[in-house]
Amino acid sequence: MKDPLEYRLMKRGEEAEVCNLALRVFHEFIAAQFSKEGVQEFYNYADPHLFLRRSQWNHFILIAAAEKEIIGMIEVRDDGHVTLFFVDGAFQGRGVGGELLKKALEICRRRDPEITKVTVNSSPNAVEIYERLGFRRAGPERIEDQIRSVPMVLDLFLSEPQPPTTGRVKLKVLPSPSTDSTQIRPP
Repeated sequence: MKDPLEYRLMKRGEEAEVCNLALRVFHEFIAAQFSKEGVQEFYNYADPHLFLRRSQWNHFILIAAAEKEIIGMIEVRDDGHVTLFFVDGAFQGRGVGGELLKKALEICRRRDPEITKVTVNSSPNAVEIYERLGFRRAGPERIEDQIRSVPMVLDLFLSEPQPPTTGRVKLKVLPSPSTDSTQIRPP
């Protein structure tokens, strides 16, 4: 049986491997949508020295590792904006990205309990993935510094699973901890 995935903050000395993952996935899935200048701008941002510097400043980088190989990463700035989010193509569709986001949100909430939203500038081809993770579009596609993106937001008060809007929904009736009233929640 394979070792389970490990989710943790990037350690000093891992920035080159994290950078290589981001560049590899960018090149495989995103770069073709960008101008030559946009690709260069991305490469400038995804420099291993800058990964390390940002992680020591106002960013944190959470990684997913399988058998000691880094297979996913999410970088968050100021505990509220996803700057980079990549999962190796061989591990996409297996919940790695969702778990990275969940754990990143836990860190954001610990650091800022009053946080109400997280934003991202999604590449156009990743919009549906972010929507499945609970984000919504916050504006039209744009080009800034030669990088194509769609601004998106995750409203944290809505990030709890919502009941479906169609079909029958089973509800649990629970006593309220603070009053004699009851609360109705989806199971």
